[in-house]
Amino acid sequence: MYAATPQRPSYASGTSEVPLLGDTIGDNLAHTVAAFGDREALVDHPSGRRWTYREFAADVDAVALGLAARGVGKGDRVGIWSPNCPEWTLVQYATAKLGAILVNINPAYRTHELTYVLNQAGISTLISASGFKSSDYVAMIDEARPDCPTLSDVLVLGTPEWHDLLATGAAADRARLDDIAATLSPDDPINIQYTSGTTGFPKGATLSHHNILNNGFFVGELCGYTEADRICIPVPFYHCFGMVMGNLAATSHGACMVIPAPGFDAATTLETVAAERCTSLYGVPTMFIAELSEPSLDEYDVSSLRTGIMAGAPCPAEIMKQVIDRLGMREVTICYGMTETSPVSMQTRTDDTIERRVSTVGRVHPHLEVKIIDPESGLTVPRGTPGEFCTRGYSVMLGYWQQADETAEAIDAARWMHTGDIAVMDDEGYVQITGRIKDMIIRGGENIYPREIEEFLHTHPDIVDAQVIGVPDERYGEETMAWVILRDGAEPMTAESLREFATGRLTHYKIPRYVHVVDEFPMTVTGKVRKVDMREQAREILSGGR
Repeated sequence: MYAATPQRPSYASGTSEVPLLGDTIGDNLAHTVAAFGDREALVDHPSGRRWTYREFAADVDAVALGLAARGVGKGDRVGIWSPNCPEWTLVQYATAKLGAILVNINPAYRTHELTYVLNQAGISTLISASGFKSSDYVAMIDEARPDCPTLSDVLVLGTPEWHDLLATGAAADRARLDDIAATLSPDDPINIQYTSGTTGFPKGATLSHHNILNNGFFVGELCGYTEADRICIPVPFYHCFGMVMGNLAATSHGACMVIPAPGFDAATTLETVAAERCTSLYGVPTMFIAELSEPSLDEYDVSSLRTGIMAGAPCPAEIMKQVIDRLGMREVTICYGMTETSPVSMQTRTDDTIERRVSTVGRVHPHLEVKIIDPESGLTVPRGTPGEFCTRGYSVMLGYWQQADETAEAIDAARWMHTGDIAVMDDEGYVQITGRIKDMIIRGGENIYPREIEEFLHTHPDIVDAQVIGVPDERYGEETMAWVILRDGAEPMTAESLREFATGRLTHYKIPRYVHVVDEFPMTVTGKVRKVDMREQAREILSGGR
């Protein structure tokens, strides 16, 4: 008698013939400039400004030396509070060359949140736009400053003081940066990104050169980037999607960073892709939905597009198919990750089948490990079994800034990062993310994963986008509620009409009991749906009898 073959565990490691980079970000940029100095590095479409790699490096050095002249040094925290603009990118690379720690501040923050981040990170220098949309940043800084004892220097972009900094840096001795570079290690912390926590104050994920440079590089490798690529980046720089998957993926391959606008606008993004002949386009699903719904879509020549990334939230299969068919992004990839892991852990490959790309987040990234565990026992589950997704490797953050207890809750003794996401791994190592542990709905003892229902709702001809949440119910404990955005001209939708559509096609207990039609979902600035806000609003809606 032979023993039964044990089931394979939900574990995978990313092998690669391409080694990890051992550089600092400054050193890596220097290699790119040496190889591709005359190629375009950065284009700001709104202003028409352009930089070759040689020009970009010179301006980065000027910003770095200008900051150094104002006393910024290794380990100092430099905050940046601005929507997307070329100066954001220059500051990103300049602070890395100084060994200073860049602290990304959400452009949507108000005074209370700004004050918290300035104090929690101990920011000494703040670089800020004058404002964005309806926010007056200068007024908010003035209000916060008396309560921020570490803040000693504020620079507002576009002012005479900012131009003086550039002039001072441009006239300074470049050799000083070489001396500083000799003191820097790839393992030094150089970035703090605050997670958009759903409860309490956000936590500052602290990331090193090694973390984010390698993650950006391998994201670019799996997109097939070369110096010929031009990446349209409408996602925010303050988030990993923009500054790592966008900027660092570009500069580590000699590709061009293209900024379509300070904030996202569907028509402007499409116009930029056409005008700049972009080969790659980034976005969260809601951005791609907006682009596909843009009435003037067919007026733009987007035939230059080859690849791109859809990430930041679960990607509806129907939307993914349209991105390939209507935008021509035949090699588009799906990425999955989190701020704390630099961010990407999983990515589809450009040669994966469409089915793989619409139904999974791909396979493990090079040089990383992933596993799926039983959240209760901590043991790795067999393939095909849902559990909590965990990842380990070079990408895992150094920790939450000045929050050792919170770090220990997220990263265990073996350095596995626990994500809180529910996932399933198949026999080939492809992973599906089926929801958040906290988002799972338990209705009368049945576990319901919102993602499954959301995918189904996207097949309704009148539904442009859908989100499903759990709401309290006296009989079942929880019931399902669908929030839907309808196409223009669609008939009003009710719970009854949706039930009629779903009956016989969706298990009865998964059919949403309540339907709420909206024009938009509550979102974070990075395009993630805030289901915690939806649940709060749903309680008010239902208690009001609506």
